[in-house]
Amino acid sequence: MSPARLELPSGFIFGAGGSAYQMEGAVDADGRGVSIWDRFAAEPGRTRNGETGTVACDFYHRYPGDIGLMKELGLGAFRFSIAWPRVVPSGTGRVNRAGLDFYDRLVDALLAAGIEPYPVLYHWDLPQPLEDAGGWPARATVDAFTAYVEAVLDRLGDRVTSWTTCNEPRVAAFTGYQQGLHAPGRTSLADAMAAAHHLLLAHGRAAQVIRARSPRARVGISLDLTPVYPASDGAADRAAARRLDGLVNRWFLDPLWRGVYPADILAHWRSTPPPVVGDDLLTISRPIDFLGVNMYHRHVVRADPGGGDPVHVPQPAAKHTEMGWEVFPSGLEDLLCRLRTDYRPPSLIVTENGAAYEDVRIHDGRVQDPERRDYLEAHLGSVAAAIRAGVPVDGYFVWALLDNFEWAHGYARRFGIVFVDYPTLERVPKASYYWYRDVIARSRGAASGAG
Repeated sequence: MSPARLELPSGFIFGAGGSAYQMEGAVDADGRGVSIWDRFAAEPGRTRNGETGTVACDFYHRYPGDIGLMKELGLGAFRFSIAWPRVVPSGTGRVNRAGLDFYDRLVDALLAAGIEPYPVLYHWDLPQPLEDAGGWPARATVDAFTAYVEAVLDRLGDRVTSWTTCNEPRVAAFTGYQQGLHAPGRTSLADAMAAAHHLLLAHGRAAQVIRARSPRARVGISLDLTPVYPASDGAADRAAARRLDGLVNRWFLDPLWRGVYPADILAHWRSTPPPVVGDDLLTISRPIDFLGVNMYHRHVVRADPGGGDPVHVPQPAAKHTEMGWEVFPSGLEDLLCRLRTDYRPPSLIVTENGAAYEDVRIHDGRVQDPERRDYLEAHLGSVAAAIRAGVPVDGYFVWALLDNFEWAHGYARRFGIVFVDYPTLERVPKASYYWYRDVIARSRGAASGAG
C-alpha cells in the first residue's frame, strides 16, 4: 500500500508519543521527587541488566531538538506524559513550580512549532511516598491525584485543548500490583482489583477537574485493548474468548461507557470484588470526548479442558515483533469496528501503535527498518478501512517517536521511528521516520487538493 492510497480524511491527526519516565531522564533535576519506577528499577533483578530511566533519552534537556525532528516529520500532535513526582514531589502537599515550568516550556515550544500537545496526566510514575502510604489500592491516592491534576490544569489549561487522564490502567493495576512485573512489584489480586477501580475513579475525578477549569478542552482516557479470537468455532472456545475479552477489555470499557462492571467477570472475581463506594460508577462513566486505543497484537485462545483460564494458542507461522507479539493488522480494524458497535464513543484515537525490532545502524550511519515501516503501513491501512466503514477515528499516534526505556526490558527493545544511540544520545531518524513523513505530507496534500 503506497502512502497515497491510505486515504485518511482531512483533519486527521498524525501524531507520535512517548512518556515521562521512558524518555525524560533528569530524575534528580529541579526538585523532582522519587517515583515508583525509580525505586522499582533500582531493585536488583527487576529490569534487564539493572537498567533505569535515570538518563533515558534526556528529553528533559534535549526537547528543543526533538521538537525540531517532530516539525520536520510534519507531526500534527505529540503525546507525552506529565510526571506527577516532578509536579508534586511528595505526591501531596507542596507543588514544585520548577517542575511545572518545564511542562510550560514544552507546551509553548510545541505550539510554536505548530504541534498540538496531547498530555497524559498519569503514565505509571506514582510518587513513591504515596506508594509507601498504600499506593493505588488506597482510596486516598485518588484524592491526591485530583489535587495534582488541579495544579497542572491551573498552569497549562489555558493552552492545552486535549487531555488524556490515564494511560493503560489495566497494565498499571494488574502488571504492577498482581503480576509484579512492573512497579511497584506487588503480587496481590486484591491489590490489583482495588488499584484498577481507583485508577478508573481517578480518571473520572480528573475529567471533572478538566471540565471545570478548561471547559472547551477535550477529555479522554487511553486503554490497552487487545482483540480476542477463539481458536475454533466451538462453543467452548468462543466462551473462552468471551472470558478473556472480559478480563482485558470489558472490565474497563463497561464501567467507562455503561457505568457497570461486566456481570460475568464480577462472578469470575466474586471473592475479590472492586471496592465500589457510593456513586463511584457514575463518576467513572460521565461522558468523555474520545477514547484512546492502544493496540499492538491479538490473542487467540481455546478453552482449558480442565475448566481453568483460557489457553493462549501460539501462531508460529505468523510474523512477530521483538516483543514476541504477533503482527496482525486487521485486528486493529476489527477492534475499532467493535468499539463503534458496542460502545458508540463520539471519537476514537489510536493513541499507541507500533513495533519493536532489532534496529542497527549500517556503515553509512543510517537505520533501515523495513519491518517497522510495513507494520505501520498495514495498521494505518486498517485505520483507513475502519473509517470507510463509518468508525469515527480521528487520529493515529505512532509509538514511539524515540527509542526509549521499555520498562522491565530496559533499553533492549526499540520502538522508535528515531534511533537513539544511548551512549551519546545522538538521534538518527530511521527509514520509517521518512516513510511517515511522506504519508503525512501526501495526506495533507490530498486534503488540500494539491498534486
